[in-house]
Amino acid sequence: MSARDAILGRIRDNLQRGELGTDAVEERLTRHEEGIRPERAQLPHAAQVDLFAAMAEEVDASVARVSTIGDVPGAVADFLTAHNLPARLVAAPDERLETIPWARKPTLEVRRGSAEESDAVSVTPALAGIAETGTIMAASGSATPTTLNFLPENHVVVLRESEVVGTYEEGWRRLREQSEGSGGETSMPRTVNFITGPSRTADIAMTLYLGAHGPRRLHIILVSDDGE
Repeated sequence: MSARDAILGRIRDNLQRGELGTDAVEERLTRHEEGIRPERAQLPHAAQVDLFAAMAEEVDASVARVSTIGDVPGAVADFLTAHNLPARLVAAPDERLETIPWARKPTLEVRRGSAEESDAVSVTPALAGIAETGTIMAASGSATPTTLNFLPENHVVVLRESEVVGTYEEGWRRLREQSEGSGGETSMPRTVNFITGPSRTADIAMTLYLGAHGPRRLHIILVSDDGE
């Protein structure tokens, strides 16, 4: 018996569990037990959307609520103007952004693809918005390059109200459902990022500094389900 097996065996004995077989591993991986969920997130969906917006603003993200996807170009242009940013952006080549009528704001210069060092503003969708903490849940993929979440100093997220969930557990459940193939197999993304407000640090002299390891600004455009 190896030292590793001996240590794990003692742990199982202390937990009053038997030998660990393949069936036990598979059962544990498919059970997806949920932990204790905060009471503040156990709300009707409309209240969860309001909570998400409030919690996101509490951690220094800005939130713009619009009626339809057609209002997104105007909301993006307003954000750029408010922060004196150039009217250029890189957008994720994701089908969820394909319906945005960028032509309504012809002054906007939109490129689709991964972020580059020169890009100041990115626009992405999100897998979910987590109401309990105002967090964006983003999964990587060919249509959602992770560079868009971290390289530009200004990150704009287009999120539909239907994509807001109450808790992290619900976010993971949504990811599993979307990652499940027609044959029952699951293909998970390489990376899942949880983004709560702009990047920040207070390591130096206990002074809060935004943009330490990623975007200085996180702007969330929340699209109403009613307008869709």
